[in-house]
Amino acid sequence: MSGKSLARIGMTILILFSGYTTFGQTKYQKDFMEFWHNIGNNYAYLDQQNIDWKKVSEIYEPQAKMISNDNEFIEFLEHVLNELYNGHSSLNTNLETSNRIIPSGSDLRVEKLGHKYIIKDLRKGFGADLAGLKIGMEVILFNGKPLDEQLKKFLPKFTDKYNQKMYQYAIDMLFAGTHNKSREIVVVQNGDTKTFYPVSYGNRDELIYSKTIDKNTAYIKINNSLGNNNLVAAFDMVLDTLLLSKNLIIDLTETPSGGNSTIARAIMGRFTDKLRPFQVHEFDEKDYQTKRHWVEYVTPRKQIYMGKIYVLVGHWTGSMGEGMAIGFDTFGKAKIIGTKMAGLLGAISGFQMSETKIGYQFPTERLYHINGTPREDFIPKILTENIEETLQKAREIK
Repeated sequence: MSGKSLARIGMTILILFSGYTTFGQTKYQKDFMEFWHNIGNNYAYLDQQNIDWKKVSEIYEPQAKMISNDNEFIEFLEHVLNELYNGHSSLNTNLETSNRIIPSGSDLRVEKLGHKYIIKDLRKGFGADLAGLKIGMEVILFNGKPLDEQLKKFLPKFTDKYNQKMYQYAIDMLFAGTHNKSREIVVVQNGDTKTFYPVSYGNRDELIYSKTIDKNTAYIKINNSLGNNNLVAAFDMVLDTLLLSKNLIIDLTETPSGGNSTIARAIMGRFTDKLRPFQVHEFDEKDYQTKRHWVEYVTPRKQIYMGKIYVLVGHWTGSMGEGMAIGFDTFGKAKIIGTKMAGLLGAISGFQMSETKIGYQFPTERLYHINGTPREDFIPKILTENIEETLQKAREIK
C-alpha cells in the first residue's frame, strides 16, 4: 500500500474519531461546553476576580458525562456558577431544591469576623427581621449545623485560597436558603442561646411610597420596581407634589432585583438641568485585543427638582439601584448615605443553551463611576454600618 493511501486511511480514522467525540456526547455535555465557552469568551470579570476558568472546565467537564436528566443538569450548573462568586450570574430556571438568588432572595447580612459569624444588617420588613433576629447577634448554627462546613458548598473549587468576597458570597447564599426548606437560625446573645425561624418574605405592594416628613423634608422610597416601566409615571406624579420641599430623600435600600437604565435615566432626569454623565461602560473586544468604552448620559426631563437630594443605599441596593447611586453621586448636590451596596458586577446579557434551551445570564460589560471607580467598589461618602444607622442619618436631615 502506498504512503498516500496510508495517509488517507489515517486521516479518515482521525475524522471518524473526532466525529465520535462530538456525536457521542450527551446533550448535557454539549450544553456544558457551550456554557463554559460562552462565559470564557464573554464574562467581563474573569481577570478582575482571578478566576481560573480553564481549571473550572477540568473540574466539571468529567462530571457532565454522568448527568442523565434536566434536574441533575440544573443543579450541576448552579454549582458551576458558584465559581463566579457573585449574585449577578444566574439561570432562568430553578428547582425546589435550588438556592434563592442573592441579594433579592436574602433578608439578612451575616459577616465572618475572626471565628465568629455576626449579623451585621437586616432587610426591613422581611423574614429575619420579622422573626426577631437583631443586628449584633452571633450565629452559631444554621439548620442544625455549624456554618464552616456548610459554606464549602458555595465556595469556588478552582482554588483553595479564599478571599473575603468568596466567603461573603458563600455566607449570603447559605443564609438565603433554598425554596423547599424552612430556615432555623441559632444565635448567642448575652450568653443565652436562642432559636429563630424566619419564614416570610415580603415587600410593599406599591411601586413607590412617599411621605412628607416635615415642612422641609420629603421622602420617596422605590420598592424594588426599577424594572417596571410604570414606575416612571408613578415617580413623576409623586415628585410633582414635592417640588417645593427643601430636602428630598430618595430611598434605594429596597432595590435588589436590578432594572433597566431607561427607568433610571428617566428618574434622574428630574434632578439635573443639563446633560450629565451617568456611568461608564467597558466591553472587551477579545478578537482584536482592545476595549470599547462609552459614557451613558442623563438628560433633563420635565420640571426639575431644585432642592437638596439625599440618596439612601444599603446591602439590598443592587444592579440598577447601584447605577442610580453612582449616577446621583456625579450630580454634586446629591449626598449618598448608607452601607456598601450589593456589589453586583457589571451589566448582564442573556444566553440560551442549544440543546436543553436553558437560559442564563452573566455580566458582559464592566461598569464604572465617571471618576473611574468600579461600580461594585463604590463607597457612600456618608458611610454607615447598617440600615438602622442609615435611617437615623436620614432622620437628622433638616
